[in-house]
Amino acid sequence: MDNLTRAINPLDNLIAGFDRALRVVGGVAKASRPNPGALARDCELNDQEARHSAGLMRVNHVGEVCAQALYDSQARHASSPAMRTQFVQAGREEEDHLAWTAERLAELGSQPSLLNPLWYAGAYALGTVAARMGDPQSLGFVVETERQVEAHLNDHLDKLPPQDGKSRAIVEQMRVDEIEHGSKAQAMGAAEMPLPVRMAMRAMAKVMTTTAYYI
Repeated sequence: MDNLTRAINPLDNLIAGFDRALRVVGGVAKASRPNPGALARDCELNDQEARHSAGLMRVNHVGEVCAQALYDSQARHASSPAMRTQFVQAGREEEDHLAWTAERLAELGSQPSLLNPLWYAGAYALGTVAARMGDPQSLGFVVETERQVEAHLNDHLDKLPPQDGKSRAIVEQMRVDEIEHGSKAQAMGAAEMPLPVRMAMRAMAKVMTTTAYYI
């Protein structure tokens, strides 16, 4: 029986991972916390402002698709229960972001990126590579990722229409959560990413954010 269990578990894990990927790229996400935008004042946006807000929120939604892939891959390849727990917990909070941004896109009459399967696959591969390098490097990858995400969320708060209170409330809560995730990873012993790696991550993020705004 033990041999059979060991033979089945990898297959079960593969099926569970594939199911999770399908749900993420298919836009099936359930938030465990209330949407911060629910209590924000809903002001009228003209067509241009609505398209701009939708473009920015689509970028944020793609970021959350990537976050799901990253945290899932890093949790699966973590070397300790504590590391695995940290990645799983962060992934759950990121799923809130995924649901919130999807809901806001629908309210704006728009849709998620058509390239979400590509974004997910690429992020999963990166997360696996980071995890295989060891826990300090995996945590360092989280710290640098969250640092870059925080920067682009700050940029979005500057670019969103001032009257778009719903989108702004969502982005602000996302920013708070991302800072916390980075701080926790740092406290667990994150290694500093080498400059070439940080530059490559910024370049890839630039391609993703520029493309996702439109597609």
